[in-house]
Amino acid sequence: MKIVICGMSGFVGSALEHFFTERGDEIIALSVRSSTSVDALSEKMEEADVIINLAGANILGRWSSEYKGVLRQSRLETTRKLVEALKQCMNPPHTWLNASAVGIYDAYHQHDESSQNMGDDFLAALVRDWEYAAMKAESELTRVCVMRFGVVYGEGGGAISKMLPPFQLGLGGKMGDGFQMISWVHLEDLVRACAFLIDHREISGVVNLTSPEPISNLEQTKAMGRILGRPTLFDLPAWLVKLIFGEGSIVMLESKEVYPRILQEAGFVFNYPTFDSAMEQIVHDRG
Repeated sequence: MKIVICGMSGFVGSALEHFFTERGDEIIALSVRSSTSVDALSEKMEEADVIINLAGANILGRWSSEYKGVLRQSRLETTRKLVEALKQCMNPPHTWLNASAVGIYDAYHQHDESSQNMGDDFLAALVRDWEYAAMKAESELTRVCVMRFGVVYGEGGGAISKMLPPFQLGLGGKMGDGFQMISWVHLEDLVRACAFLIDHREISGVVNLTSPEPISNLEQTKAMGRILGRPTLFDLPAWLVKLIFGEGSIVMLESKEVYPRILQEAGFVFNYPTFDSAMEQIVHDRG
């Protein structure tokens, strides 16, 4: 297949490039800047089979007013320009996979794709607007899947690259009270799920890309200490996380308990359904 990836230089994008290249697919990288013309984008999309849109600035950080603008612009304007380019194609991709996030859900309920309990903060609004922009790509010729990612764990980057060093030094600990649920996914399963969605054209709309077994921050902390053989005594109180990250602290402190019902009902099998299995594999790969 001919697969166009926007955001290929990132942690997830580079893993997708490797997977599909190994499979024998033709990969085309898209970089969307303010100076990039819609015509140029449309030319690269023409007669492609799939477009995967991962573009977006890193959500982890302190959300100043300026950075909030960056988070919105990098997602919404990029996606709108890509949709405009798609509409110009005579033979557009049959599948559009768009990144999204479990941050759209509220912190008080369990969620699968049928959930109507959405958050009311900046992150939830950002994700909602991003999905709305992506769904405009849907037509009789193109189906759209918005993939609500959990926290992505894998060797070589992502959240684990920030988490492992303090734990390996014996400086790890829970955040806040530790009761917040974390919906996560191993990078390998995320990549396999993307390929699964491409192959299963009966699936469209919202799809949760999370492990079937979310875990509390406290249980995650204990698991990391156990697997690494390190103490986990250096807790980060909620007030300190909020002091460091401000409004952006909700990414670390708010509970998200999310389940991948659509993937499982369609027959997708996770290689790493539990946090222990994922963590053991990552630590093994690191040597």
